[in-house]
Amino acid sequence: MKNKKIIIWDWNGTMLNDAELCVACMNTVLRKYQIEEIDVVKYRSTFTFPVKDYYEAIGFDFEKIDFEIPAMEFIVQYYTKIGEADLHKDTVDVLKLFKEKGLKQFALSAMEHNNLVSSLTDKGIIKFFENVSGINNHYAHSKLEMGQEMMKSLSVESKDILMIGDTIHDFEVAQRLDIDCVLVSNGHQSKERLLEATPFVVSSLLEIAEYFR
Repeated sequence: MKNKKIIIWDWNGTMLNDAELCVACMNTVLRKYQIEEIDVVKYRSTFTFPVKDYYEAIGFDFEKIDFEIPAMEFIVQYYTKIGEADLHKDTVDVLKLFKEKGLKQFALSAMEHNNLVSSLTDKGIIKFFENVSGINNHYAHSKLEMGQEMMKSLSVESKDILMIGDTIHDFEVAQRLDIDCVLVSNGHQSKERLLEATPFVVSSLLEIAEYFR
């Protein structure tokens, strides 16, 4: 890690501590459709990309209802309450550390782009990023194409780049981009699931920072 020049950050779950918010918002939607509610443990054991698969795993039947309907109902709930979610404890300290060490930082997120910019601005951390990239819709299919576009703009070798995320999808995107990846297990997927994909799993951002000190 000490030889890295660029950090590509995921946002939701990695920097923003919003798993419990996602559970609360989803439970509001589940109650409407009389589907059993979930807790954080269930959420972290079922959440996945594409998120349509996660909706099916928790009980939605898309032969009876279009995916876009409950998905948008969740999105409305989420963006109404997103201000209630705080950054993970060590986020700002780690961002500052990377900046002090001369690392360039980018954000790559499955959040809709304009909302991503607003969220990073509201939390006071957008100043740390050279560029931010979010998807062009609310349905969080994949961020691989955005990552590929981002890579074209970076004038370093892939070995000089590290991605930090919190889901298996982040790891899969990093693999496709041919860059290293570390996953944090206090976000949207459980440590057990993450370890099935990669051994490079830590419990907090502070653990990653220790490798750079």
